[in-house]
Amino acid sequence: MEDSSIFSGIMQQLGQFIQFTALANLTFGNIVMIVCALLFIYLAIVKEYEPLVLVPLGIGILLGNISFHPGLQIGVFETGSLLNILFQGVSRGIYPSLIFMGIGAMTDFSALISNPKLVLIGVVTQIGIFSAYLLAIHLGFTSSESGSIALIGSADGPTAIFLSAKLAPELIGAIALSAYTFMALIPIIQPFFMKLLTTNKERIIRMRPPRTISKQEKIIFPLGALIFTCFLVPASIPLLGMLFFGNLLKESGVTKRLAETIKGPLIDVVSILIGVSVGASAQASIFLTVNTLNIFLLGVISIAIATICGVLFVKIMNLFLKEGDKINPLIGNAGLAAVPGSARISQVLGLKYDKTNHLLMHALGPNAAAVIGSALTAGILISLFS
Repeated sequence: MEDSSIFSGIMQQLGQFIQFTALANLTFGNIVMIVCALLFIYLAIVKEYEPLVLVPLGIGILLGNISFHPGLQIGVFETGSLLNILFQGVSRGIYPSLIFMGIGAMTDFSALISNPKLVLIGVVTQIGIFSAYLLAIHLGFTSSESGSIALIGSADGPTAIFLSAKLAPELIGAIALSAYTFMALIPIIQPFFMKLLTTNKERIIRMRPPRTISKQEKIIFPLGALIFTCFLVPASIPLLGMLFFGNLLKESGVTKRLAETIKGPLIDVVSILIGVSVGASAQASIFLTVNTLNIFLLGVISIAIATICGVLFVKIMNLFLKEGDKINPLIGNAGLAAVPGSARISQVLGLKYDKTNHLLMHALGPNAAAVIGSALTAGILISLFS
């Protein structure tokens, strides 16, 4: 009798253990998301598509979709769990501000200062954002949700996260994952439109070398830009304030150690935390919905429209520019705020058609302008819909 009771107790405990395994709680949706996570990791390691983004994101998706029994306090949406605490940096907009500070410390605004008309490319590509906004409204999203979704079109993950945390926290997981996915996949999306809309003659246009920018100009620019943009749109202070602060640390020459820390260890740590926590929020039960599919679709359309507008706008500008002052339309794609990803695409395609024509320095101009533009757009949307 005693042996039977012991055996029964063991079987009961074994049954309870099995109930708490991931296999017992696994759903088809979890399997789909795990496959997506493995695909991201494959693209990062084998194809080298933005590995610093996709590897943490892929691991986060894996963690979020290893199904667990409710109540274990380990899920990203379970108050007090480790992943939930890390996710606070996303939901409260902390990580995006720190990343912007790191971007500022890494960015050289010389191309923008040297050739101010490149700002116009970064402005025109914002059409992609507003196009996505109108389409999102048409699909039934609210104004605040549509504004948050539209920012995906800037290919600026931190800004999209910051805005959705303010306006559409219920969509933050889907928006964040979409934004970071498209940041990594622009090398696949953009080149098709760049080649489609340009001729061989246009692709080999050589741009005038940018003039040398003095140290004084490099110091004055972040200070002047901070005052102008933040007075104009105060809601963008957490992003643009940090961006220009980081850039001033870089350009001042007296805070080199701080600048190196921000653009190195700090931004690396924050990138890991934001990637893992955003990925973990993409749980199948929350993520695999019609709304999420619509958000991804709107992101693709928005980035395509922004790329098309940037390239076509450069072609139109060239109609009014003298020979020697013309702009290579392959830098039109750099009007997206994926720094320096979209500028790197300009460089790679430019070298493909002329191995001595380096476009990177020129492309960094509209690239930097787009970062500023997307943060200003986010601030305007917050002002309108908060």
